[in-house]
Amino acid sequence: MNVEIIGEWAGKTWTALNEQGTLSMKGLKKATKLKEKELYAAIGWLAREGKLNISEAEEEIMISLI
Repeated sequence: MNVEIIGEWAGKTWTALNEQGTLSMKGLKKATKLKEKELYAAIGWLAREGKLNISEAEEEIMISLI
């Protein structure tokens, strides 16, 4: 795993959120077809860049773009 690959995963994640809006972790995993650890790396990347809004609704994590 290197920075370029994590950047690609972040791009897939950003695209899915941009096209579909707010998604749960399960929905985001399905939309991106990323493995769980890959999705967490992508979310970390985008969160660090200040591009995500992460909230909890009914005990489920919801993610959207800012």
